Amino acid sequence: MISKNQIERAYQELLTLFKVSKVLSSSLNIFENLKNALQILAEDLYLTRGTVTLFDSAVNELKIVVAYGLTEEQIRRGRYKIGEGIVGKVFESGQPMIVPNIGEEPMFLNKTGARVKKDKISFLCVPIKLGDEIFGVLSVDRIFDVNTDFAEDLRVLEILATLFAQIIKIYNLLYEEKKKREFFEKEVKKKYQFYNLVYSSEQMRQIIKICEKISSTKAPVLIQGESGTGKELIAKAIHFNSDRADKPFIAINCAAIPENLLEAELFGYEKGAFTGAFTSKPGKFELANGGTLFLDEIGDLPLSLQAKLLRVLQEHTFERLGGTKSIKVDFRLISATHKNLKELISQGKFREDLYFRINVVNIYIPPLRERKEDIVVLIEHFLNQLNQKYQKSVKISKEVLKIFLEYPWPGNVRELENTLESMVILSDDELITPEHLPEVFKSCQISQPKSDVQESSLQAINLKQQIEEEEKQRIISALKACKFNQTQAAKLLGMTRRQLNYRLHKYGII
Repeated sequence: MISKNQIERAYQELLTLFKVSKVLSSSLNIFENLKNALQILAEDLYLTRGTVTLFDSAVNELKIVVAYGLTEEQIRRGRYKIGEGIVGKVFESGQPMIVPNIGEEPMFLNKTGARVKKDKISFLCVPIKLGDEIFGVLSVDRIFDVNTDFAEDLRVLEILATLFAQIIKIYNLLYEEKKKREFFEKEVKKKYQFYNLVYSSEQMRQIIKICEKISSTKAPVLIQGESGTGKELIAKAIHFNSDRADKPFIAINCAAIPENLLEAELFGYEKGAFTGAFTSKPGKFELANGGTLFLDEIGDLPLSLQAKLLRVLQEHTFERLGGTKSIKVDFRLISATHKNLKELISQGKFREDLYFRINVVNIYIPPLRERKEDIVVLIEHFLNQLNQKYQKSVKISKEVLKIFLEYPWPGNVRELENTLESMVILSDDELITPEHLPEVFKSCQISQPKSDVQESSLQAINLKQQIEEEEKQRIISALKACKFNQTQAAKLLGMTRRQLNYRLHKYGII
């Protein structure tokens, strides 16, 4: 027959488990939650101390991460090798251990110094694990009593350890996901730094200088140029070199979305605003709050939406479709188009007041055929990427390079990249010759001497490469002379620290 004491104890254990499970899911601060759980455990089950010791793979040891009844100094001392002491043995074996009296157990190391050997304390230790995966160890102290039913205590601790393991598993997954996201964000920012953009022509150099000047401002930017010239690339470079780099970059193609849906995409909508609006949804303006909104192909924006866009740019407030609440937003607008907006204005297809609002800073990206110096460095850049992607070592011959310099590239940089990717994929040889080229390039094959423009382009490219190689070697020599002190090396080279840092990244020295 079950006694009253057993019923009361079972009730207390269930209440403790409920309270612990509740506190473990109370917030995203896992260590604070575990600490609070240990306190509940100690108060409800009359325990004197409790610790959660987790395995740190970086140093290959177990460390106390949270504790109840220990000082900060005692917690710092709680480190164990796998198999060392009771804690190390439990982690190694995955099996619980009970020490009825620590004063009589030589394996109990008392690394924290929180116990005195003459103290009559029982020590219970269970692995924190899910299936075969062991994360660490949960251990508790209680006053030694010959009448204590350790089996009951152990059962409760194992249930709690499983709850701890589930929370720790979720935390580890979230932490790994966060690290991946941070790494991706860091790589994206690095990719769009001005010194990582690939160009050689003076036209692009001047464009980058303008971008550097305006990146830290809020001024609206209008980027014009043919399709495939890299308008979105420049927009992202401006964003990721600004003080908004940690905020969203939201892009939308005004030509790719039907007019009746574009308004909802830009402004968002409230639940019930139209048939099918079962929930509320934020628009691009809201999503870009604090960051940058990139409106690609703004020349295709319908007149009805141009008026609404103008109001948002003037007031920085708007209402969702079906809503009455004004939403205030802070965003930097970058627009792009391949169309001539002044012609559209004369045709009544684009608002002149909107044009002046978005055209505070105008950037025109010339087509690739007008900046042939960039073709060589872009080919080298894309081939490096594609060879790595497809695990090949494909190169192009000088004859192919000459053909590429003659070709007008109507699709600009995008066409160049796609052409190279196709050739790398299809090529069975390491050297691409004119015979491997698609039919569209056949008419560009050299059957007569190069024109003066082509000849000068090749000569300029070769001269530039020689100058850059000489500068690179000069920088390396200066760094060695200054024992790689960049500040001293910059002075020796007659550069500012910023100029030196730009060249270090450009030439891949660091």
